[in-house]
Amino acid sequence: MLFRLKRATESVASSSIDWTLLIAALSISLCGLVTMHSFSAENAFFEKQVVWICVALCVFFVASVPPYTLLRRTSVVMTLFVGSVTLLALIYVFGSIIMGSQNRFNLGFFFMQPSDPAKIVLVIVLAKYFSRRHIEIAHIRHILVSGTYAFIIFVLVFFQPDFGSAIIIAATWFGMVLVAGLSWKHLGILTLSAMIVFAGLWHYGLHPYQKQRVLTFLHPLADIHGTGYNAYQSTVAVGSGEVVGKGIGYGTQSKLEFLPEYQTDFIFAAYAEEWGFVGVVLLCGCFLILIIRILVGAAGSTDNFDALFAAGIALYFIAQITVHMGMNLGLLPITGSTLPFMSYGGSHLVTEYFALGILMSNRRNARGALRVRDETELLGLV
Repeated sequence: MLFRLKRATESVASSSIDWTLLIAALSISLCGLVTMHSFSAENAFFEKQVVWICVALCVFFVASVPPYTLLRRTSVVMTLFVGSVTLLALIYVFGSIIMGSQNRFNLGFFFMQPSDPAKIVLVIVLAKYFSRRHIEIAHIRHILVSGTYAFIIFVLVFFQPDFGSAIIIAATWFGMVLVAGLSWKHLGILTLSAMIVFAGLWHYGLHPYQKQRVLTFLHPLADIHGTGYNAYQSTVAVGSGEVVGKGIGYGTQSKLEFLPEYQTDFIFAAYAEEWGFVGVVLLCGCFLILIIRILVGAAGSTDNFDALFAAGIALYFIAQITVHMGMNLGLLPITGSTLPFMSYGGSHLVTEYFALGILMSNRRNARGALRVRDETELLGLV
């Protein structure tokens, strides 16, 4: 029996990595890498992104090793939350201003954007909160308390200003509240409250250029040489890819720099131009596999925290994918948002692979618990 317990433990350790999930994420990263390489013969984005992908993969495997039982402690979770809020506050004092946004620290060799890890911390906080109160989640008090956590991070990110990340934070919180079991009555109240908040932000919070982006979304062709230029060029890039694309390196919108920020905010449009509809289907297939594998892991979790954390990470990715692709297709306002695992940048890439690493650790622990239970039952029968 001891031999069988040892063999079961070794089997759990070898199966802790969901290789299907990892290959899907890595395939998306490689699609972004190839697209960046095609921009020009000498492109610093490509070389730097290769390094970041290697670093992110190392972070993934390291993060998948330790158990994260500490994340179930209120003191640890609140420390993470306070630390994230502090970093987001300090960015207003020490942050670098790039393209009108003060949302990152200049650390010399690279920039660090604290809003990326803050999103994962928010998922951890909400998973911890709802895992203890899932039975009584219908009480509006818990919606308000959880909303306060999200609102603090939302406000600090919104006024950087980083409207895209703020939307993703709000969408992640809303999705986790729905997963936890929000009543329809409270959903109506929440929707009305959101409308009131948006009206207040429109009159007192949004900058003129942010308001113009929303108006441009409603009338995208009203000013294609001014405020609607980015949206117009993005839709042109996507549409010109047609069925099979123009080919790698032949995307004129990105290569000739008609498409702005093609390595980050508009990498989907740059990719679609070169790979066409067929390539977009393959890319969406990779994202679908990634989300399904995360949700399968959530369904196989042995406790509420692991299930809610996995669901929160899936919702975070879904929100980010929806905002980025919708923006590139002209279906949503231009807010500035990266595409998970694909856009250029180290902060979001390392954060995303780190989140997957935590999921792998939780997966191993869940399988270990099931194996130990099965072996215990077997020993009891013998």
